[in-house]
Amino acid sequence: MNILLCPDSFKDALSAQEAAAAMARGVQSAVPDAHVQTCPLADGGEGSLDALIAATGAERRQLEVQDALGRKRQAAWGWLGEQRTAFIELAEASGLQHLSASERTALHTSTFGVGELLCAALDQGAEKALLLLGGSATNDGGAGMLQALGARLLDQNGKPLPPGGAALSQLASLNVDELDPRLSGLTLEAAVDVDNPLLGERGASAVFGPQKGASPQEVEQLDQALSHFADISAQVLGQDHRELPGAGAAGGMGFAARAFFNATLKPGIEMIMQQADMSARLARADLVITGEGRLDGQSLAGKTPIGVSRAAQRLNKPVIVLAGSLGDGWQACLDEGVTAAFALADGPMTLEEALPRTAELLEARCESLVRLWMAPAP
Repeated sequence: MNILLCPDSFKDALSAQEAAAAMARGVQSAVPDAHVQTCPLADGGEGSLDALIAATGAERRQLEVQDALGRKRQAAWGWLGEQRTAFIELAEASGLQHLSASERTALHTSTFGVGELLCAALDQGAEKALLLLGGSATNDGGAGMLQALGARLLDQNGKPLPPGGAALSQLASLNVDELDPRLSGLTLEAAVDVDNPLLGERGASAVFGPQKGASPQEVEQLDQALSHFADISAQVLGQDHRELPGAGAAGGMGFAARAFFNATLKPGIEMIMQQADMSARLARADLVITGEGRLDGQSLAGKTPIGVSRAAQRLNKPVIVLAGSLGDGWQACLDEGVTAAFALADGPMTLEEALPRTAELLEARCESLVRLWMAPAP
């Protein structure tokens, strides 16, 4: 019996690695001689770097960079030497989780630290980089990243723009001639888990700005600043990518990655499963168990359990999803390769009561499910 365990993290409770370990304990309690594969996954958001390192054996490296407010912090990145490939998680440098609620200011936060990570990868000799765009505190259209890599964004007085998306309204000239020349030899893939364009009602500022501290007035200010940045970028580059699905990811980082680096934008779960060689793992599995904190109709947009179930469906493999909760519309997931889905709670409980028990509940559910799966037919 070959069982593949490939969960995402359970937010505020367990990392994907911890979830996989809890699942494995449950499986082995039920069937001690089962062959268990664990492959922690993520969909491009926070935790994706850990998932990639665990799946590929990449080397974890540290670099002192600027955080979203320009303060120094240690950021991790991954290096897969044999493939000359770097794994860079935006949230390590410019993540929302590093800012307190009072520090979240979408007008002024910057992606400069992401550019510093890319520069370190180039220094190492990277020929390919996977840029993971979830969890950003920024709304600067990637301007900070571009500045860190040598681009010059100047105001009408010829002075460099200060950090942040609001400053883009003062952009008078954009010079990319001094961008790091090594970027021309870098193949860049950017993981996005949204299809939002850069601007407008579904754009970066309107949809994601409020969670980064932007008021309604600031959302409008940021949207206009990004529009101005897109106008000048189109003049300089000769192409306009503001309507590209995913351009609005991470405060416009999807736009910058495609417009300036010709990056390929793809769903994060697909990128991570490819690196983890999930096709081969699935082919060996008799049963697949995945999960994350919540399964609902929105999961169809590219969350980990659906990415796994779609891939497993192509190989006729059964998939069970374990979720902290099943939300509205979760039944639609049954049409995407999910065989069955279960919530973890074993009785009435609040979220506050459930979170510290997540590992215990995951272990118990996996044990019960595998015992049922292995039970002889009547």
